[in-house]
Amino acid sequence: MKDAADLCDGLSTKPSEQMSEQEKLLRRAAMDLLARREHSRRELLSKLQGRRTLFNQGTGIEVLEGVLDRLEQDNLLCDSRFAESFVRYRASRGYGPVRIRQELMQRGIDSDLCRLYLESADLDWYDLAWACYERRFGSDICTCNKEKMKQIRYLQGRGFDLDMINTAIRGRATDR
Repeated sequence: MKDAADLCDGLSTKPSEQMSEQEKLLRRAAMDLLARREHSRRELLSKLQGRRTLFNQGTGIEVLEGVLDRLEQDNLLCDSRFAESFVRYRASRGYGPVRIRQELMQRGIDSDLCRLYLESADLDWYDLAWACYERRFGSDICTCNKEKMKQIRYLQGRGFDLDMINTAIRGRATDR
């Protein structure tokens, strides 16, 4: 089994020359981060820029961009794979599509890719809103306006739209 150093040395090279030591260090650091979880390109760029110990004087952003380009060519960095896993993970934590879309866009995923993976996720957002509501407030339906507003704010903060929220507050989503 190859380790990260072997992958750094052998997978992707410049057409006419080997990767510089700086590029190898950056690639190893990127692969270490990718080994833990998927990252978007913007996240990885930001994290690697924050590691000043990796940059020699005179090393520019172009070198880092080149390393990220080669990681994408080698299919080790993929925004669509990141978006798919992120949608599944955040939905499993009880977050709705509005919040997940916002978080994806903050991580550098374009809006079309966000929409694609939110729509293609095999999730019933109404059931998820109900489960989130039930976990927080129980299965009793509240008629008090003050309590109802508190419930609405909570579900909005979790990222559900008003239709999903109203369905959850009225009762079980399967009764819609």
